[in-house]
Amino acid sequence: MSRYDDVVMWFRRDLRAYDHAALSLALRCARRVHCVFVFDTEILDALVARADRRVEFIWSSVRELKLALERIGGGLHVLHGRARDAIPHIAARLSAGAVFANRDYEPAARARDEAVGSRLLADGRTLHLFKDQVIFDPDEILTTQGTPFTVFAPYRRAWLARIAPAYLRSWPVERHRDALAPAPESRMPTLEDLGFVPTDLGRLGLPAGTSGARVLFDEFLARIDAYQQRRDYPALHGPSYLSVHLRFGTASIRELVRAAWSHDSDGARAWLVELIWREFYFAILHHFPYVSERAFQPRREALRFPNPPGHFAAWCEARTGYPIVDAAMRQINQTGYMHNRLRMIAASFLVKDLHVDWRLGERYFAARLNDFDLAANNGNWQWVASTGCDAQPYFRILNPVLQSKKFDPEGEFIRRYLPELARVPAEYIHEPWMMPRDVQHTAGCLVGKDYPAPLVDHSHARQRTLEIYGMAREHRSVSQDIQTP
Repeated sequence: MSRYDDVVMWFRRDLRAYDHAALSLALRCARRVHCVFVFDTEILDALVARADRRVEFIWSSVRELKLALERIGGGLHVLHGRARDAIPHIAARLSAGAVFANRDYEPAARARDEAVGSRLLADGRTLHLFKDQVIFDPDEILTTQGTPFTVFAPYRRAWLARIAPAYLRSWPVERHRDALAPAPESRMPTLEDLGFVPTDLGRLGLPAGTSGARVLFDEFLARIDAYQQRRDYPALHGPSYLSVHLRFGTASIRELVRAAWSHDSDGARAWLVELIWREFYFAILHHFPYVSERAFQPRREALRFPNPPGHFAAWCEARTGYPIVDAAMRQINQTGYMHNRLRMIAASFLVKDLHVDWRLGERYFAARLNDFDLAANNGNWQWVASTGCDAQPYFRILNPVLQSKKFDPEGEFIRRYLPELARVPAEYIHEPWMMPRDVQHTAGCLVGKDYPAPLVDHSHARQRTLEIYGMAREHRSVSQDIQTP
């Protein structure tokens, strides 16, 4: 790679000053590295709520990144505007020969980077992109025919067969710190400057920045061996809770995979598989960007969801009458987080019990989740809706009552988010509509008054789902017959 006098290091989904591919390479290739972050108005202006936990999380993480760079002799230019304009402008102002950044796989980000790269090239500058948020880029794990994997199991086997210590090495930063350029004139805009207001992020106990990621990671490592046994139970302290830190790069994926790979336990191996799923969905989004709008399986585009009036609103507002679903929706609405098992249950219920188009649910999660990641969110929704790659067969429909009994047996999680059910006996907590009237009075919970009656009957809804998917199969078959010469 060429040597430069000055370069711009553009931070995006990689808000840390350690084990950082683009930053490490920039420091080796230039005499002066000017670090930049842009609060991109193309992203921020599209957000509806002015109290957005994700914006506050990013703001807090950027502030910590700025301080971290200053401690080792550098600085951070914090800009507010359109990134596709701001980056070429500051590169010109600083006489930078190139811009270094880590690769992003989302369609909008790729379009932005292409636009920035074209602008820079027209000015005689270069945009260099590097692998950092994954262990393997989408083109590194392919079938023997050189095509993308569309089923997870063989992808996982190929991923595990290729992994080696070289892929997990940390990218050093501090040893090349002398190349960091200060940014004395750059002030950190306030949340209010950005058009946002503080949220309840602190009260929720979601620490931001690399310091927050370190606290959560160290805490998780102490219980990683039990991950397999505890991860599916929402009332237990089972998950790593690192998803938002992976989303914004305040944790290093290489460090996390090293830890999972080096622990000899079922829990660590199960967690590693989850990290591989993350990369699989990145690869799917990269190779098949249309999935962000359409079903991965073209034949599933024939699906016609009835979208019964009121069903989507009841799901969003936790009024379905199924406690495990309503507790899950209360959790996401109140905290911006939803336990992974509950994401599956809630998504399945929306699509296959309420017969609402999966895209509506996907967008609702995208607007509410602190850890929203397009690749994983889309991949998981399409898996549940049986429209995606390696999808759950359409005839496998999660029973919300059985799921509730299995994964929240005492109703501990349900009671936490549905206090109106606090006094309901354990034998009825998963199906409160089954309570005799006198028990309802004793529990202080009249079904239909204090807590809603079931919006649908699961057995009837399941049968209707089979009909909907069956009609889509017939429609596809007829279409194929018509197109046959």
